[in-house]
Amino acid sequence: MKLSVYAHHLGISYRTAWRWFKAGKITGFQADTGTIIVTEPTIETATTAVHQKIAIYTRVSAAENKDHLEGQAKRLLDYCAAKGYQVSAVVKEIGSGVNDTRPKLLKLLTNPSIGLIVVEHKDRLTRFGFNYLEQLLAMQGRQIEVINLAENGKEDLVQDFVSIVTSFCARLYGQRRSKRKTERIIAELQHGEEGHHPSQTRPG
Repeated sequence: MKLSVYAHHLGISYRTAWRWFKAGKITGFQADTGTIIVTEPTIETATTAVHQKIAIYTRVSAAENKDHLEGQAKRLLDYCAAKGYQVSAVVKEIGSGVNDTRPKLLKLLTNPSIGLIVVEHKDRLTRFGFNYLEQLLAMQGRQIEVINLAENGKEDLVQDFVSIVTSFCARLYGQRRSKRKTERIIAELQHGEEGHHPSQTRPG
């Protein structure tokens, strides 16, 4: 169908639909005449989404980034409103993206009444194994919708990296020494990064 028809069925402006198409959120192609043709089953998908329970999931890695949860939630709510989704739950959680025991996420994933989970970035849901979760939910007739496929910021990635290093240090050196070892490794990495400069040359 034409992009204008798609926009009408979802109750959004043509400009918004065009922006989503350019961002790769809508599957379709642009004909030689310039007309954009949408190829995904939009009417069926949108109708189903309106009638199923929809949950928004937001996450930050550390408590000091807690304020970012509100920004995530607002952007997701605006997105869902534009697509005509009726949001049943807004889930906000603080925890590393590599932590597979986050209670709020586990509760969401094991709740069969939630048919669609909307996240801002893939790594908001999980740092690793996103495709596994997506396939497992698909087998239950459930979906994950990611509104932004671009890479997320560096800040949260650093927090998750620290979590991975801490976990490995705990296995290698035991719980007592893991904190000291982790701090030392992170400090050495940061020092190495600060000490490196593109203009520096090594002696031949």
